Amino acid sequence: MLVLPQELTQSQATACLALLVQGLPSQSGPEVVVDATGLSRFDSAALAVLLEFRRESLALGKRFRVRGLPVRLADLATLYGIVELLPSA
Repeated sequence: MLVLPQELTQSQATACLALLVQGLPSQSGPEVVVDATGLSRFDSAALAVLLEFRRESLALGKRFRVRGLPVRLADLATLYGIVELLPSA
């Protein structure tokens, strides 16, 4: 399981995505789970990071799931019409 930081805004997005992608090869099995339970400060860049990491995971043939997506972030994903792309683990 890969873990998101406590804060994920536009200023941290590039570095966070790079760390997630770097950790992707270490994820054995058919599924990659991103733990968002500790995420407390974020903006829409967090969704961009999750969507890009989802794309990277799927490109390697792995299912993508998110654990503990904060309600406010799920609401934002619903507003943007992308919540179904961030399935719960």
